Amino acid sequence: MKKQVAILGSTGSIGTQALEVISEHPDRFEVYALTANNRVDLLVEQVHKYMPEVVVIANERKYPELKEALEDLPVKVWAGSEAIAQVVQAGPIDVVLTAMVGYAGLRPTIQAIRAGKAIALANKETLVVAGELITQLANEYRVPILPVDSEHSAIFQCLAGEWNNPVEKILLTASGGPFRTKPAEELATVTKTQALKHPNWNMGAKVTIDSASMMNKGFEMIEAKWLFGLRPEQIQVVVHPQSVVHSMVQFEDGSVKAQLGIPSMKLPIAYALSYPERLKSTLPRLDFGQYAQLSFEEPDMKRFRNLAFAYEAIRQGGNMPCIMNAANEVVVAAFLEERIGFLQMSDVIEKTMEKAAFIRKPSYEDYVATDAEAREIAARLF
Repeated sequence: MKKQVAILGSTGSIGTQALEVISEHPDRFEVYALTANNRVDLLVEQVHKYMPEVVVIANERKYPELKEALEDLPVKVWAGSEAIAQVVQAGPIDVVLTAMVGYAGLRPTIQAIRAGKAIALANKETLVVAGELITQLANEYRVPILPVDSEHSAIFQCLAGEWNNPVEKILLTASGGPFRTKPAEELATVTKTQALKHPNWNMGAKVTIDSASMMNKGFEMIEAKWLFGLRPEQIQVVVHPQSVVHSMVQFEDGSVKAQLGIPSMKLPIAYALSYPERLKSTLPRLDFGQYAQLSFEEPDMKRFRNLAFAYEAIRQGGNMPCIMNAANEVVVAAFLEERIGFLQMSDVIEKTMEKAAFIRKPSYEDYVATDAEAREIAARLF
């Protein structure tokens, strides 16, 4: 039986690469549902190629255009966030790949878990915003959460066969982004174009900016805390410019296991979709002759304050990571529209974390209210 896959965010970087993986293994996977936010043209192309049962466009204004383009196909066409939350519950679906960007991924992930679907998690904000709630639901409904981020996939792979051996710490690798060696005084004037030029990875615009500010690594640290049941002090971020060692696990006997590979998201995507099997891949193999040196260094949390904010947010707990994430989504959107400077983003995030109401034990409704409040506060700060 082919695995039935729903891809939330099929027109983004992760979604398009996931469809490539599915194309390479048509005997193993079948697309049941595709969702996108705005990109109707690409979504229409994908529907013609993969013929899903259902397609959803989040932006309801785009619905007439999508509906007309697909009127000759036997495909259900829906629109809106409510439709995305519904489609993930469809009976035939085996695994939901959550590749939507930002807070929007939270609700459909919750609905998919409640429907008993395996989650291939590429939307890190889901665990950043509501990690405690998501892990409780996953345990309650006995649903596996399979990490798609390359770093968390690496940790997951290093832990295979080690589940009963206590972890001393994990070493979460970071490329350092495009501004790793740029002096602090020059960061004030960096441009959107510069920030979008990641040295190693091909990612969507929002994730690429988060990588440049190191907020992405802060998110991944929080995500790792929930995925692997660790304390923040057990998660060490290590800058590794070559992006070959995707992350490491250190055990109580001092042994360190690492997972290595070329910088391609198709490997962790395929592993999450096929787990516990490994699928044959046509990706280039890692050639150690091309890497005469693998280097590692400590992150500079004074220059890249967002990483420090993430550690502070998870230490406080409650809704503080939700506040941080909402502020970050606001400032990244503003930076991409060139309405705010690179260093200004951190200033706004810090002030929003100070001003927004703190809730120690938030419910889902509290997360929704917190997200709205933090966005409003952040938008007033620049």
